[in-house]
This record gives sequence, structure tokens and C-alpha cells, in this order.
Amino acid sequence: MTAPLAPRRPVIEWGWAGRALEHISGDMHAVVECEHGALVALLDGLGHGPEAAKAVSAAMPVIEAHAGASVADLVQRCHDALRKTRGAVMSVAWFDARDASMTWTGVGNVDSLLIRAAPNASSSDEAIATRGGVVGYRLPPLRVERYPVTPGDTLVMATDGIQSTFGKGIVMQFGVQAIAESLLTKYAKGTDDAHVVVARYMGAPP
Repeated sequence: MTAPLAPRRPVIEWGWAGRALEHISGDMHAVVECEHGALVALLDGLGHGPEAAKAVSAAMPVIEAHAGASVADLVQRCHDALRKTRGAVMSVAWFDARDASMTWTGVGNVDSLLIRAAPNASSSDEAIATRGGVVGYRLPPLRVERYPVTPGDTLVMATDGIQSTFGKGIVMQFGVQAIAESLLTKYAKGTDDAHVVVARYMGAPP
């Protein structure tokens, strides 16, 4: 009898926390794990409420279907899908276990920080440099950046319903879900939808 295969360790572990200003949130995340990597995206529909939720919901099937595409191509596909909505801002990151790298890009004010498990001269903490614009309305030339990552390096994404100083409150000793919940509790503005996604790179699966 053939022994069952052991579960494959995921490339990332992740958690999230969010709060809607109204009964439905216009902030939404997507995490898609593939054989050789994992995609993490956070979107914020313009404004809040049902129309903002409708905009980001239009992007979800696109992200899930094309998670393995380049991050620039993925944003372009989302742009095409959101043309009949009010639009959204977004940041997207791809963790590639084959070469231990993370690639990201963003449009608008969804902040992202890459916090190193062991900062050194060759790998410091990084902040995403997004371009102004609106996915679905006015897409700027994208700036795509790629960084090497090591196990324990942690990506934190937050919409503008979270104070921009949230980086000061990241406690790397916490698990990913605890980080997300603590940031929402401490830094949510209370005047907009708020959403945090935290992803920790685990390394290539054995």
C-alpha cells in the first residue's frame, strides 16, 4: 500500500483583519497559493459602501484566474475588468519560492512594507513606491520592484483606512494573524473602510 503524501508546506503563512465603515466593505484582499509561489493583493474601491465593494469584487475572479502572471500584467487585467466600475487602488506582491524573491507593484494609496526577519547591510526593510492613478480609470506606468527574501521576512499591506504610521506597531515576534489584528485595533482611522493583510515568507516547500 502506498503511503499518503505529506501535506506540502505553504510558501507563505498569512492573516488579515478588516473593518467596514458601512455594512459592506470596499476593501478586499486576495491570497492565491500556487505550486511555486504565492500572490498577495489588497484593493480599496474608491469611496466606501456597496459601489466600492462592487468595484473590488470585479477584480477578484481576475486575480484568482491569473495569479501566476507577472504583477504588471495582473494589474493591467484588473484595470480592464474595472472599467465599468468606479475603480480602485491596489497593491500586489508575488512571492517566488524558486528564486526566493518577492516582486511587487501598486497603484494609489495602498501601503506595503516588507519587514526583514534579520535586517543586514544587503537586505533592509522596504516600502512600496506606488504610482498615482486609479485601476479601471487611469492606469499609470507601473513601477515593478523585486527583492530577495529569506524565511521570516514579512509583508504588511494596509489600505488608507489605516494610519500611515502603522509600521511602528509591527511586532515581528507575533504571528501573522496577531499582527493584522493589532494593527487594525491600534491604527484604524474610523472614518473609512480599513483592511490589513500580513504574509510571512516560509521558504521553498521541501
